[in-house]
Formats: sequence, C-alpha cells, structure tokens
Amino acid sequence: MGFFKSFFSGKPSNPEEEQQKNKQKNFDIFKYDGMRAQRMGRADYAIKCFQEALALQEDFETMGYLVQVYIQANQLAEARRLLERMAQIEPTHTNTFLNLANVCFVQEDYPAMAEAAQKAIAIEEGNAMAHYLLGKATDGQGDGIMCIAHLTKAILLKDDFTEARLLRAEALIKMQQYKEAAEDIEAILGQDPDEENALLLRGRIKEANGQLEEAEADFRKVTEDNPFNEQAYLYLGQLYIGQKKMTEAIALFDEAIELNPNFAKAYHERGRAKLLNGDKEGATEDMKKELELNPKESEAFNGEYNNQPGGRQTDILGLYPLHTLSENKTKHYE
Repeated sequence: MGFFKSFFSGKPSNPEEEQQKNKQKNFDIFKYDGMRAQRMGRADYAIKCFQEALALQEDFETMGYLVQVYIQANQLAEARRLLERMAQIEPTHTNTFLNLANVCFVQEDYPAMAEAAQKAIAIEEGNAMAHYLLGKATDGQGDGIMCIAHLTKAILLKDDFTEARLLRAEALIKMQQYKEAAEDIEAILGQDPDEENALLLRGRIKEANGQLEEAEADFRKVTEDNPFNEQAYLYLGQLYIGQKKMTEAIALFDEAIELNPNFAKAYHERGRAKLLNGDKEGATEDMKKELELNPKESEAFNGEYNNQPGGRQTDILGLYPLHTLSENKTKHYE
C-alpha cells in the first residue's frame, strides 16, 4: 500500500522527513503553549513548555521567551546562563547583552554588568541604554567619576533620558556637586513636574543647603501624591529627626507602617526617633521588629538582592526584545 501511495503521489516515502515534521510540530506546540501560559501568568508551566521546546530545537526566539519567564520567576541564575548561551549563538545581538547587564545588576555583579554593557557598546556605539547601563555598573563599583562620564554620553545620545539624568544627579549629590545635580533635576521636572524621584533628589539638595522648609515641601508632596513611596517617608522622617521633631517623625513612621507593616526601614527610623525621644522600650521593640523583617542589613527584606525590583532603588529591571534578530535598536525605560 505504501508503495502505491508513494507511486501515485509522486513523493517517495521518507521516514526521516516524517520524523522531522513531527519534531517540528511538537516544537511548535510546546513553544506556543509556553507563550499562552506566559500571557496567563503561569510561569511554572511556561518554563516547562519552553524547556521542552528547546530540547527539540535550539531556537533563539524561544530562548528569549524563556529568559523573560525565568526573570519573572526570579530564577536569575538560569536566566543569566541562558543569556550567555544566546550571546554565543548571536554575538552581535545588542539586546542580549543589555538584558545580561540588567540581570547582573540585580545580582549585584557589577564587573560582569560592565562587561556586558561594554560588549553592547562595541556592537552599537550609539546605543544610549548601553552607556547608561555601563554608568550604573561603574556606580555600583564605586567609581563616581566614570559613572558620570558614561551617563553624560548616554544623555548626549538621548537628551530626554530621565533615568540617566536621575542617576547622574545622584552621583553628583554624592560628590556634593549640588549645582550640577540641580541642573539635571530641573531638566527632568521641566518635562514632568510630578516626577517623584526628581522631587526627592531636589529635596535632598535643599536639605544639604539648609533650605529645610523647601526640602520638607518636596518630600511631603511625594508622600501625598504617592503614599506608597517608601523612600519619601524615609527622607521626610529623617529630616524631622535632624530637626529634633521627634513627635512628627514618629507619627510619620506610624503612617508608613500602617500602609506597609513589613516596611523594615520605617521600624528602624521610628525606633531611632523613639530612643532620641526617651522611649527606650518602644525603641527596642521597633529594632526587634526591624531585625525580624530584615535579619541582614546588607539585604533588602523583600528579596535576595538589594537591587531586586520592588526594593528601595529607583530603577527597575528592564527587558529588551531578545527574539527579533533583525532589530538591534534598544527600547528605553518608560
């Protein structure tokens, strides 16, 4: 029967070809099941599907999807290994190195982050995001001068690059270059008067310059606009403590803790205010609570790494489209 079927169809029976077709069919099923699971928020099932697909075919696009899900599931070591493999497969794909730099940032591996960013720059010199990430890496390594240099390059390439201006302003504040930092902050606020991080940085400059009422106004505005901005509560509370306004500081941290009972730093600062206000027992209770929430001072209470999204830093982990081989242009943080 197989002979007559092959004879009349004009196509010889080829078991290897049929096997390859079935393999491709199974790959497609696993891949698109993984994509659907990812859209539905089922990271665990998506990972299994993408892994099954990649066991059948080492497909760059599918690798990109799996990297995204690994990061969503906080499986950063797996994401990094896969990105490194993708870099071997497509060594001129800029976004692979941008994503690798971001993963290294969350892992606080700043030398590896710098290396990935430098490779992205070698591929695409005019990529503003690559220079920004290199600036973040050098900032993490404690090199403020080079941090500012790389961020300046990013801003020259993209004048409205808010994140680069924010980070450069922070670096300048650390170096007590308040006038230069204020220029970046005012440029940001000129585009968005309600930009929270810029308002907080401006408040810090005002505080450093002794303009305490203006600093308080900036910090207060952010707490009113966004009651869940924890950094604003910390800055405002610390300002009150510095002014010996312990009652106001304690009331403010009461409010912050009511909004987020797991806000470890708020317990620490409230405990400090209570101690300075003569309430040793209350201070001890707050310090105990802080240690319960955050047993290691070097780690954020809500993640393995200090740079984990959702922590106190102003940046987020940005992902770039890994699967579009024809596009090496980067997306910028929204």
